[in-house]
Amino acid sequence: MARTTQQVFQALAAAPRRAILQHLAASGLTAGEISSRFDMAKPSVSQHLTILETAGLISREKRGQFVHYALVRDMLDKVLVGFVEELGAAGSQTPPPAKTKPARPAGVDNAKPRKVAEIETENAEAETGEARAKPAPAQMSMF
Repeated sequence: MARTTQQVFQALAAAPRRAILQHLAASGLTAGEISSRFDMAKPSVSQHLTILETAGLISREKRGQFVHYALVRDMLDKVLVGFVEELGAAGSQTPPPAKTKPARPAGVDNAKPRKVAEIETENAEAETGEARAKPAPAQMSMF
């Protein structure tokens, strides 16, 4: 069961695979119908389908020249409910003590480190499209 759980969580880790599962939750689809819903190469979609099938989350059935895929709800339910139950069993044990940050000494401001502030400024500039002039360094060194 541990291997199956690992495969299911690895399969769920990728956004395209979760999207495929959402599409299949509504109804079964052919490989071509699934592929048409994504902006990626058909071999990439096929690889995602293989991973989902290996994890037992989807089934495939060949009908004529088409392969039809369907969601296997029982497997998804079984693994996720089992995982939640494991968390519940683990949660009944005494939790480790919470780690707390040490208090800042008096007189130290709560300013963010310069690197974080610069990144946030760049992100804000990218969102608004407005660039600010960068301040010149206070001192330049040749070494």
